[in-house]
Amino acid sequence: MIKQGLVKVNGGTKKPSYMLSDGAVIETAVLDAGEDLNAEKKELSFEDMVFYEDEALMAVSKPAGLSVHPNSPMWEEKPEACLLGEPTLVSLLLRARPDTPSLGLSRLGLVHRLDRDTSGLMLISKTKEAQEELIYGFKERLMRKTYICAVGGIPDEESGTIDAPIGRAAGFKKIKVWEFGRDAVTEWEIMEKGEDSALLRIHPRTGRTNQIRIHMEFMGHPVLGDRLYHGRPADRMLLHSAELVFPHPETGRKKTLKCSPGKDFVSAWEKFKK
Repeated sequence: MIKQGLVKVNGGTKKPSYMLSDGAVIETAVLDAGEDLNAEKKELSFEDMVFYEDEALMAVSKPAGLSVHPNSPMWEEKPEACLLGEPTLVSLLLRARPDTPSLGLSRLGLVHRLDRDTSGLMLISKTKEAQEELIYGFKERLMRKTYICAVGGIPDEESGTIDAPIGRAAGFKKIKVWEFGRDAVTEWEIMEKGEDSALLRIHPRTGRTNQIRIHMEFMGHPVLGDRLYHGRPADRMLLHSAELVFPHPETGRKKTLKCSPGKDFVSAWEKFKK
């Protein structure tokens, strides 16, 4: 905020390192929902991401490289705070639909999230009742999730199940397979083989942070483009949320939503396949 000129000391702008003294007057400004701090990134349109919507929920196709929300939890208490800094899914939602906070939804309706560099299907609730039902569905594993990912090397088997607990061991900065971690189960099957890579269909049975990426590394076949878990360099991380099957929060009937990988995923995979 300071670097963007939204904070003043005694009527003037100062560097973040400026030392405050007793009696200093500090003024801050928070953008209204309609303002755009990142006008140069208008090519990111929330409405273009929406591919399904009804009265209870909407489904969006999140592009790779876009965070779902800011790292700071401040935006949960004051949603306008998400408009500061880099664009996120929730900031784009707030700009496109500025009346969203008036619905009284926690986290602007989010019920789950994807990693910044993972693309694909995400659900956002539009009512409190739908949000409660969807969160319950994810917690109780009523959601059948399908991902598509490309990995380095070709697994020896055509399909398999990884049952390895995940946690953050003392002394390690990142989450990893750890014997004292929380249970994590991932099913996988080969869709297509390349020269020295493979395209997999993934069904995570649990929903741990970075689960697919960690399990793929544990299997010896890291996701292509995954810098954190030692994947081979790629134009983007080749992990995509492709399908969700779940009971609709209003009707209880099975709802299936499918979201195909975008051109950036397909072109990156074509390079590795050869």
